[in-house]
Amino acid sequence: MLNAQKPDHISLQTLLQRLREGRYVVPDFQRDFEWQPWDISNLVSSVFRDYYIGSLLLWRGKPDNFGALSCEPLFGRPKKGEPGYDEASREFIVLDGQQRLTALHYAFVAPNEALPNRRNRAVYYVYVDRFMDPAAEENAFSYDWVGRQMRALLEDDQAQFASHFFPCRLLGQSDMFPLYRWLEGYQNYWKAKAESAEANGDEKGAQEARRHADNAVAFGTHVQAIYGQYQISYVELDRELALDKVCDIFTQINSRGVQLDVFDLMNALLKPKGLQLRFMWREAADRLSFPDAKKMNVYVLQVMSILRQYYCSPRYLYYLLPGEKKPVRQPDGSLEREVLVPDEHDFKQRWDHAVDALARTIERLRHPQEFGAVSPRFIPYVSILPTFAALGAHAADLPAAKQLGAERKIRHWYWASVFLSRYSGSVESTATRDFQDVRSWIEDDAAIPAAVTDFNRSFRQIDFRSHVKSGQSIYNAVFNLFVLAGARDWVTGEMPPTDQLDDHHIVPVSWKLLKKDQNTSVHTILNRAPLTSKTNRHVIRDRLPNAYLPELIAENGEARVRQILESHFISAKGLEILLRNPFTPEDYEAFLTERQRTIFDAIENLVIKERMDLTPVMRDLDEAVERVEKRLRALIAERLGNDPDSLPDHVRQKIDERLTREEKKNPAFEIEAYENLLSKLEFADLRELEQTIVAKAVWPDFTDTFVNKETLIAKFGQLASLRNGIAHSRTVDTVTRQEGDAAIKWFDQVIGS
Repeated sequence: MLNAQKPDHISLQTLLQRLREGRYVVPDFQRDFEWQPWDISNLVSSVFRDYYIGSLLLWRGKPDNFGALSCEPLFGRPKKGEPGYDEASREFIVLDGQQRLTALHYAFVAPNEALPNRRNRAVYYVYVDRFMDPAAEENAFSYDWVGRQMRALLEDDQAQFASHFFPCRLLGQSDMFPLYRWLEGYQNYWKAKAESAEANGDEKGAQEARRHADNAVAFGTHVQAIYGQYQISYVELDRELALDKVCDIFTQINSRGVQLDVFDLMNALLKPKGLQLRFMWREAADRLSFPDAKKMNVYVLQVMSILRQYYCSPRYLYYLLPGEKKPVRQPDGSLEREVLVPDEHDFKQRWDHAVDALARTIERLRHPQEFGAVSPRFIPYVSILPTFAALGAHAADLPAAKQLGAERKIRHWYWASVFLSRYSGSVESTATRDFQDVRSWIEDDAAIPAAVTDFNRSFRQIDFRSHVKSGQSIYNAVFNLFVLAGARDWVTGEMPPTDQLDDHHIVPVSWKLLKKDQNTSVHTILNRAPLTSKTNRHVIRDRLPNAYLPELIAENGEARVRQILESHFISAKGLEILLRNPFTPEDYEAFLTERQRTIFDAIENLVIKERMDLTPVMRDLDEAVERVEKRLRALIAERLGNDPDSLPDHVRQKIDERLTREEKKNPAFEIEAYENLLSKLEFADLRELEQTIVAKAVWPDFTDTFVNKETLIAKFGQLASLRNGIAHSRTVDTVTRQEGDAAIKWFDQVIGS
């Protein structure tokens, strides 16, 4: 057994070649590829910056073992029965490191496949100019979704050179000529730019171009060194090792590494400067004790760092030391050193400011009408707190008129990050990117962060059935929405006190028929409701809904019970399913499907359409305005033959401008899907719908419906006033509300509800 395990290492070049050839497979007991797109980007960053990415545990397999463990190719590789699948290429069974290997394969080999739960393929790249700048290096790595704009960029080397866009896929190809050609082309591009600027007397432009040309040489040297010399360590188990022993080794694998305690390091470095960081933390700890977070003391330092320099990884915390100089790239390309924190007094002020920001954020997070994390166990992510607190502090420093809009955008970003599980892995680079992106969005409505756009377009792809455990980000986020929706106890009709709040099964765990169905989990969040323990023990117990709900209806009336269940996102259809007798596993599946649909609608209404801070009455009115708006679009498209050219010129021009802006800011946006009139009208506002209908050329097509143009214009005015009041001030006076409600009823009567 002396050769049972053999430590070794492999170059990035050889590893990518083996990935390309399909030599690595994963056993069936391994979990699926779960990394988020930003986790892959972080790994790419580690490779390019020559950081250690951990060791792999491999087992050189035999045909019998490949079959016994039901081994499958890595995600993105051809599967059995698909073109390109080669069973003979299998060589290593991956026992530990599947996520990293798959991420390397996806970023560098670049298979033509969308990431799990995504509609588009992601492409990974490096901004060369940022990578060569020590002050911006951490922000050099990114990804985007492949749409028409990205496809055009990937096919245009000159556009890549101009934007310093290095595609990571160049490293993963079987032929290295495209990589060397790109590196040479990038260098020559900026040499030519420098010569052209010199010829035109533009010395500043020439100086900048020469710097990029010099960087191109250094970057090329670095890339070739990383490709050929970067080493990934691994342990290879002997192929003759017994299968049962290998499985036992796998079950005992755990991450026992001890990370350097950044707080202790900072404390030691600050002591000679007269600052007792441990004492300062003891003074602040009680205010920040609500979340169960072992790293809360580090979070204070991270908030300080984000607010001062955007970055918050351990290496950047060092620059918070009083008097320490940080290298900063100047506009002319030169490097200078800047002191971020001049003295101990400034450090203490920044510490106190960060503590205050975190304390305010925690209070908002736990408030039942703000974010609904009323108990520490229902916080979706503790790791999101530094970014959240830094954004809150930034918003608080804005002029009063801008703060409302800033808070709405921060709220939208928060829910997008939670439902996309963006803070589940390494978060420092995500925090940096998010802080910068949301700040830009606050200043410019058009600069919507990619994460927000991604969430808005893909949230209905979330599979809530698979979220079965309190503590998971999405499970907790849905539970927070229950609280925000005012979920009431089914017996008392009151909102349960936070110290008595618990999540209970709607269909009981003990249901025998459900236990026989191995494809469904009874613990899914879709089968949970926030109730008091008393209600669960004395009313629900182990009974099916068709036993305990009729009792509640008989005692309180169906309308009241229906109203309470709706506060738990259980619709009228969901109630009808729960009351079925007999209640079968098929009915249970139907209930989960209906409740998932209802929760999707709730996310759209409360988060995407920003109705979270509206009263129930205003939410209903806002939804009613939207219903009228959709019906008007359909009517216009129907009467005008779905022909965009029939729109008034100024309306068509505004719509096309909005579509162009959306395409520029969102690479995944498919503008080809907006060629007919009905789809284009999604980018028209109420006033433009009005202008279309009353236009002289098309009004005859609508006279049989609206009859009087002046009446129609007046109703549009009332509807627009209500919509604008809801969307901007969040306060609507009585007259505006009543006139808007009357306009809604008028449109419902004229064109149908």
